[in-house]
Amino acid sequence: MGDVVSSHLDESRREMITARTRDVMGQFGDLYEKQYAVALFNVVRFEIEGGGAPQSQLLHRKDPLAGHTIFSGSLFQYLEENRKWRNRFVFIPNSYAVNLYESKAAHDRMLHPKVSINCAGYKALTSMEEYMELLNSSLPEIKAKPSNAPFIKCATQFPLILWHPYARHYFFCVVTEKEQQKWHAVLQDCVRHSNNGLSEEDTVQTPAFTDSVRRYRQVKGHYGTWEMMCGSPPQILANLVLETLQPELRNAIGPRLKGKLQDRQRKWMLISDAVYRQVLTQTSSQYAALVDACEAQKPSLDVRLRGDMDMLVTTKEHVIGKIRALVMPKAEQLLRSSIQPYLGSILEALMEPTSRGFAEVRDTFFKEVVEISKNSLNGGGKDKLGEQLGRLSMLAFHPVKMQSGYQQMQQLNLEGLQQRFDVSSPNVFVSRAQILMREQMDNAVFTFEQLLHQALEAQGEDDLCKNIQKCQDRVIKKYDYDSSTVRKKFFREALLQIIIPYMLQQLAPSCTPELPRFQELIFEDLSHFLLVENMYEEVVLQSVSKDIMMAVKEAAVQRRHNLYRDSIVLTNSDPNLHLLEETPPVDWGAKFGSDGGEEKGFRGRRKQVVSMIQLEGLPIPYESCLEVPGVELIPEEDGDVAEDDREENEENPGQSEDPKSPDSVNQIRDLINPVVEVALPDPEEDATTGTETTNGTITMEDGLQEEVTHVTTIVGDSISKSKSIMEHLMGSRKQKELQDEAAIQRAIEEMEMAVQEEDSEPASEQEASEHATEASDSESQPLATDCSSSNDDSGFQSPTNEAEAETITNGPDQTADPVDVELLLA
Repeated sequence: MGDVVSSHLDESRREMITARTRDVMGQFGDLYEKQYAVALFNVVRFEIEGGGAPQSQLLHRKDPLAGHTIFSGSLFQYLEENRKWRNRFVFIPNSYAVNLYESKAAHDRMLHPKVSINCAGYKALTSMEEYMELLNSSLPEIKAKPSNAPFIKCATQFPLILWHPYARHYFFCVVTEKEQQKWHAVLQDCVRHSNNGLSEEDTVQTPAFTDSVRRYRQVKGHYGTWEMMCGSPPQILANLVLETLQPELRNAIGPRLKGKLQDRQRKWMLISDAVYRQVLTQTSSQYAALVDACEAQKPSLDVRLRGDMDMLVTTKEHVIGKIRALVMPKAEQLLRSSIQPYLGSILEALMEPTSRGFAEVRDTFFKEVVEISKNSLNGGGKDKLGEQLGRLSMLAFHPVKMQSGYQQMQQLNLEGLQQRFDVSSPNVFVSRAQILMREQMDNAVFTFEQLLHQALEAQGEDDLCKNIQKCQDRVIKKYDYDSSTVRKKFFREALLQIIIPYMLQQLAPSCTPELPRFQELIFEDLSHFLLVENMYEEVVLQSVSKDIMMAVKEAAVQRRHNLYRDSIVLTNSDPNLHLLEETPPVDWGAKFGSDGGEEKGFRGRRKQVVSMIQLEGLPIPYESCLEVPGVELIPEEDGDVAEDDREENEENPGQSEDPKSPDSVNQIRDLINPVVEVALPDPEEDATTGTETTNGTITMEDGLQEEVTHVTTIVGDSISKSKSIMEHLMGSRKQKELQDEAAIQRAIEEMEMAVQEEDSEPASEQEASEHATEASDSESQPLATDCSSSNDDSGFQSPTNEAEAETITNGPDQTADPVDVELLLA
C-alpha cells in the first residue's frame, strides 16, 4: 500500500500541500498576532479593574489524575499490513493516549508502544453500519450500496472502531458484549478528553487562538459552530487546512483510484492519512514558532498596556459608542423578527438533557457514598473502607460509572434549529456539558474527602457512619448550588454560540463595509490593542445578551430544572474550607491499610481508575491469545480466498496455520497435558469404562520416557475402532511391514498348492477335486503357524494381531472386544 500513497502523492503534489499549508498558516499567523495583543489587553484590564464570577462552594482539585492510570487490557486489532486480527495489550495513561503494545510483557519492560493514538477528532463506533455511513460521506465519490459488505470482516460480533474524517482509522473487536460496552465507554472518554485540548488556564493564548480560528473561518464564509474545533492547536490548524484542501484532493485523486470498491476505500484511507500527517507536522512546527515570537514580545506589550491603560479604555468606549449607533437599530430588528421567537425553544432543548445529566451525576455520587456508609455499618473492616474511598476519589474519571450521566446529554436534539442558525452538530455542546459534569463530580468527591478527613482527624473513627452522612449532606447542598451556577453559565454560552454567528452573518452585508471608517478614530499607537472587528462583535453580543440573560433568569425564577435564582447566595458554614484546596489529596489506602487497587509492575506503583476486564469461564489469561481463532478463513472481500487455500482448508478443516495459536481451550489443555490412546485386548468380561489415577511411565516412539498421571479405560464394541487406533499409534512404518509379511505369506501358500497339484496321481474329476480340497485344508494350518512365527521374528507383536489371529481361529462369533486406554501424560 505504500506504493499507492507514493503514486498518488508524488513530489509535485506534496509540494502543493506544503504550499497550501504555509499559506493558511501565514493568514492565521497575521490574525493570531493581532488577537494575542487584544487578549493580553483584556487580561491586564481585568487584573487592574477586578471583578469576576461568584465563588464556587465545592473545592477544586488541581491535578486529580496524578499517580493514576485510566485503563489497561487486551483486545484484538485489525492490521492493515497483513489484513489479519492480532491481540494487543492496551495501556491508557492519564494523558488519555491509547497505547498499543505487542503484549503486556512488552509494556512491563517499558518498551515503546507499537502505536500511540491521540483520539482528538475521532468518533468511537460500535457497529460496521455506523462506520460505513461515515465512510461513504467522506470518500471521493466512492459510495457503497447498503447491501455491499465492508472491506473488513470483523472477527467477532462486537467491533470497536475509531473513525476520523482525515486521519487513519483503527479497528478493534472483543469477544463479549460486556467488554464492548466497557471499552466503548473508555474510548469515548479518551475522545472527550483529547477534544478538550485548549487549556482554560491560559488566559492569553487560548482566547487569541480561538478568536483567530473563528475569524479566519468567517473570512471564508463559515460563521456557524465547527465540529472539528477539537484537540491541541496544531491538530485544530491541521483540520483547518484540510477543511478546504481535502475536497480538492478528492476531486483530483478520486477518479484515478482503481480496483474494487473495497480496494478504493482502503487506498483513499491511506492517502488521506498520509496527507493529514504531512499537514500536522507542518502546522506543529509553524504554530510553535508563532507562539514563541508572540511570547517574546509579551513583556514589552505588557509595559505599554499598563502605561496607556486609561487612554485605551477611553478610546475603546468612544469607538464602541459610534459603532453601536450604526449597528443597534439593525440588530434589534433582526432580534425581534428572527431570534426572540426561537429563544425559549432553544433554551428548553438545552436545559432538558443537561439538567437530567447533572441530576444523574448527583445520584451516582449519592449511591457511592451510601455504599461506603453500609460498609461501615456492616463491619466491613478498614481495608474494605480504604478500598472504597480510594475508588470514590477517582469516580469522576470512571467512564463506565459516569456513563449514565453522559448518556442523558447525548439525547440533546437541536433538529429544526440547526439549519436555521447554522449549527453543524450538537456534539459541540454535548462534549462541553459532559466535561462540566466530570468537573463537578470531581469537585464533589474532593470536597467530600477533605470534609471527611477533617472530621476523622478531629473526632476519630468512632462515629464514622455519622460523619460520612454529615459530610454527604453538606456536599450535596454545595453540589446543587454549584450545579445551578455552572448550568446557567453553560446555557448562556451555548445560546451565544448559536445566535452570535447567525447575527454576524445576517448583519455582514450592511455593517461590515462601514467598519473601516471607524479605524480612523483610533490612534496609531493604540491600534495594536484595539481592533474595530472585535469591538463590532462586542456590540452585537451586547445587543442579544440582555435577552439571553432574561430567558435564563426566568427559568431560574420558575425553579425549572432545579435552577437557583441569582439572588440566592449559599452561606458557607466553614469559611476556611477553601484553604483545604492547597492540601494534598488524601491517601485512603495508606490511612486504612489498603493498596487501593494499584497496578504493580516495572513502571512503578500506579493506581488504575477502571478495573481490568475479567472474562468468565476462561482458565487462561485473556492476553495469552496471539490471534483471533479462525480469522484466517475470513475473506477480506468476495473472491479474495484463493483456490489453493480453499482446497487446503477443505482437506484440513481443523488445522490451524500457527501451532502456537490453538483454536480452543481444549487444544490448549491437550498441549499442556497430552493424551495417548492405546488399544488392548479385554480378557475380562466385567471391564468397565472409568478413569484411575496412577504413577508410572510410558516409552514413546521417539524413545522418551513420559510420566503417566491418569488412565482412562473405554470399553469398545468394534474391531475396526481398535484397528484405527492401533494403526495411528504404530505409524505408517509398522503398517507397511505387516502388509509385506502378509504378501509373502500369500505367495508361499500359492507355491505349495501348485506343488501338491503336480505331485498328485491322475484321478477322476470328482476325486481330484476332493483330494485338492483335503490337501488345501491340511496345508492351511501349518501355514498359519508359520506366519505367526514369522511375526515373532520381527521383534514386534501387536495386540491387534493377536486379536485378529484369535478371530481367524475361533470364528466370528467368538471375537474379543478391544479396550481403549487413554494415558494422560504429565
